[in-house]
Amino acid sequence: MQRKTEPWYIHAVLMVIIAILTYILIRVAIIDPSEVVANEKRWKTESRLRMSNLKQAQMLFEDRHKQFTDNLEELVSFLKTDSKVAELIEGWDSVRNASTNPFDTLLMSRDLSFDSLFTSPKSLARYIMSVDTSIQIDTVINRRGTIVSIDTLTEIGKLYEIICPDGYGKIGDTKNQALKNSSTWE
Repeated sequence: MQRKTEPWYIHAVLMVIIAILTYILIRVAIIDPSEVVANEKRWKTESRLRMSNLKQAQMLFEDRHKQFTDNLEELVSFLKTDSKVAELIEGWDSVRNASTNPFDTLLMSRDLSFDSLFTSPKSLARYIMSVDTSIQIDTVINRRGTIVSIDTLTEIGKLYEIICPDGYGKIGDTKNQALKNSSTWE
């Protein structure tokens, strides 16, 4: 009695299906997660470089205007048009034998593009910038106990805060002077 054998092409199809499923499993379990991790690391580094450049811009803006700004357009416009910023970028310190450029070179564009400072590289959402506002009230009272005048002094922009919309950190704090110009990742 002869045993019936299956056709060879059924085995070939089964082997191809096993090979495809093995490739898909390797792709899903090993390759894709490592790409996601690499992209996330690149976005985090780039975002932090952009935020560090925004910090440098805020410090230069404060030097010039004696206060910080919460307006990204105003800050980037200042960087593009201010002569002192241009001198710092192009300058060379002969004592230290180093550039006076305070800005970091970005990873994704390989140069300094002020227009890239508006958004985070991952979501392309705008960075959140805010400044503090403090109000000091001074009441003047005469000898009889009558209020003569109430003086109000409002100070805007003595502290600032830059927050990454993708959660990669923040710089500064609008409530704590000790955290002025400090980064959460440093």
